[in-house]
Amino acid sequence: MRGDVTGGSFPLTGDLTLTRMGFGAMQLAGPGVWGPPRDRGAAIRILRTVVELGLTHIDTAGSYGPDTVNDLIREALHPYPDDLHIVTKVGYGRARDRSWRPASSREELIASVHGNLRHLGLEALDVVNFRVGAPAGRHGPTPVAEPFGVLAGLQSQGLIRHLGLSNATAGQLAEAQHVARVVCVQNQYSVAHRADDALLDRCAAEGIAYVPFFPLGGLSGPPAHVLGDVAARLGRTPPQVALAWLLHRSPNILLIPGTSSQTHLRENAGAADLELPLDARAALNAIGA
Repeated sequence: MRGDVTGGSFPLTGDLTLTRMGFGAMQLAGPGVWGPPRDRGAAIRILRTVVELGLTHIDTAGSYGPDTVNDLIREALHPYPDDLHIVTKVGYGRARDRSWRPASSREELIASVHGNLRHLGLEALDVVNFRVGAPAGRHGPTPVAEPFGVLAGLQSQGLIRHLGLSNATAGQLAEAQHVARVVCVQNQYSVAHRADDALLDRCAAEGIAYVPFFPLGGLSGPPAHVLGDVAARLGRTPPQVALAWLLHRSPNILLIPGTSSQTHLRENAGAADLELPLDARAALNAIGA
């Protein structure tokens, strides 16, 4: 890392601003996002380093573990710094065979929100994303108005401050917006996976944060060669270049790269101060053309 690692900031609302570089906590659970981490002390240290670096956005979910990651966050960081904001997800849970399963009934959503509150040690959740479709990244045709309405009801009770969507289509975003304000959309997107270009631009135009998951996905084969060439010229790593491209792509992009390694955490954060020359951006833009 060489300088400021926050990447600047983006206001989700008038009362909630996040650093553009954040942290995705999913990988702090055990293998398969199930059970405790192999090294609990290391996971605690990573979370504390996130705060020490000045990053104010941690992404989590009650389904990670399940509940393991939320418990780790509470153990490592509670009482939370005033500027730290935890974004969680509901809509999917875990079965006994460790598979992911829909959990979007009224009863399941209410239980999930209360579970997040309890395990994180909070009275209200800053942002709750409703997870649409399968966690593997496929967009489902699921109608969102009814479950989003359940979350809006919990918002009116003061249990949730703001609402977002995860793994959603443009149509599902529009449907949710008829129910309540959407402050962020969390979808699969990377320099090599650009299917959401139009939705990203729409979110930017409407002042909605766009949060890519799998921001380092699809970086094998020809894309890896391009990234490697640019990284070598700039004296950085390919993952840093890929993350820096996302920050350059649009000012409403917020990053939550995840890791269970201190080294990779600092490497990822180091992408925030990487300025990409125009020729490097052109080469990277061509990957998804």
